[in-house]
Amino acid sequence: MFDELTGRIAGRFARIEPRRRAEKLLLGLVSELPRKNCWTIAEHVGDVTPDGLQHLLARAVWDADVVRDDLRAYVLDHLGAQNAILVIDETGDLKKGTRTVGVQRQYTGTAGRIENSQVAVYLTYATSAGHAFLDRALYLPKSWTDDAERCAAAGIDENVQFATKPALATTMITRALDAGVDAPWVTGDEVYGADPRLRTALEARGVGYVLAMGRDCRVTTAAGKFRPDELATRLPKRLWQRLSAGAGAKGHRYYDWALVDIDPEPAGHRWLLIRRNRSTQELAFYRCYAPSPASLPTLVRVAGTRWCVEESFQASKGLTGLDQHQVRRWDSWHRWTVLAMLAFAFLAAVAATERAHNPAPIGWISLTCNEIQHLFATIVVTPARNTAHRLRCTNWRRRRQYQARQAHYQRQSTYQS
Repeated sequence: MFDELTGRIAGRFARIEPRRRAEKLLLGLVSELPRKNCWTIAEHVGDVTPDGLQHLLARAVWDADVVRDDLRAYVLDHLGAQNAILVIDETGDLKKGTRTVGVQRQYTGTAGRIENSQVAVYLTYATSAGHAFLDRALYLPKSWTDDAERCAAAGIDENVQFATKPALATTMITRALDAGVDAPWVTGDEVYGADPRLRTALEARGVGYVLAMGRDCRVTTAAGKFRPDELATRLPKRLWQRLSAGAGAKGHRYYDWALVDIDPEPAGHRWLLIRRNRSTQELAFYRCYAPSPASLPTLVRVAGTRWCVEESFQASKGLTGLDQHQVRRWDSWHRWTVLAMLAFAFLAAVAATERAHNPAPIGWISLTCNEIQHLFATIVVTPARNTAHRLRCTNWRRRRQYQARQAHYQRQSTYQS
C-alpha cells in the first residue's frame, strides 16, 4: 500500500531525485521519530545532511496543489462511502519570531489563548470507514496581506488577498465538490456557522449542513424571533430525546437533543438543533439545513462527526508531524503539509483496509492508526543505524550549529555598534 501511495504521486516529479526525496520524506513522516523535521528525517533515512529534503520543500520543481488532488483521490478510493461528511475546522501551531509565513499574535485553540502562532483551516473527509484530510489553507492575517514587502519575502504570490477563515473553508469545500466528492453534509464550529456566505454557498449546491452557532444569535420561528437559549427554556420535556453523538474513548457520547423549525420562508428545510449536557445542563446550538426533510438522529450524527477533526489534528500532529515543520516560506509550508496529510491518509487507509478485510477477533480492538504506524515503522522501514553514518550526522550538526551561533553573534554586534 505504501508503494501504491508513492506511485500515485511519482509522476508529479519530473526528475528522479525529488521523487526519491519525497519518498524518503514520507517514510520519515510515518516513522516513530519523536521529532520530525528535515534534520531528523535525513539522518533516519540515511542522508548525511538535510540539504536534499530542504531542496525538495523550497526549490525543487513540483506542484503541491496537484499532489493535493492526488491526496483527495487516494482518500476517496480508500475511505469513500455514501453519506460522507465534510468537516471544517482550524488549528494553530505556536511559532517564534515574525518571519515565518502567516505568523502573528492571534488566538489559537491549541493554546487556548492569544499566542504567537500560525493558523490554518483544514477540510476533513469522514465516513464510517475512517477520516482523513482532503485540503488545507493557510490563514494570512491583514498584517501580512497589507504588507507587500513582507509577503514577497515569504514567497507569497502578489495575487493572494486577505480571506477570512470561512472564506477559505468555502473555497476548499467548493473545490472538493467540483472535483466530484460526494458529501451530502458539512459540519463545523461557530466560526463557520456565523458566516452567511458559507451557508448560502452550501444551500446553492444543495448540500446540507449542521453548523454550530452562538447563543446570542437570533433565529426566526413561526412564533417570532428568539435567542436559541430562550427557545431552549420554552420547549416541553416531550421534545427532548436522548441520543448518542457517536462513540468516544470512554463510551457513547449521550446528550439530550431537541429540534425546532426555523426560517420557514426560503426553499429547503431549516432547523435549530439544541444539545443539552445531561450532567451540567450546558447548552450548545446548531443551525441546520437540508434540501429535503431530515430526521433528528441524522442531524445528531452529523453534529457528532465534527469531533473527528480533533482526532485528525491530534493524530496527524502526533504521528506524521503535521505541525513539526521548520519552514518559513509559502511554498514550503504547502509542500510539507500536503506530504504530512498524505502520510496520515496512508495510515488511515491501511487501518480501514485491515478493518474491512481482517476484522478484529472477539476481545480485541481493531488496528488503529497508532498501531499501524508502529508496525510499519518497526517491521517495514529499516532506518540507517551504522555508527559511521550517525557520527557523520553528528559532526555535520555541530558544524552547522557553530555557524549559526557565529552568525547570530555577528548580527548582534552589528546592531549594537
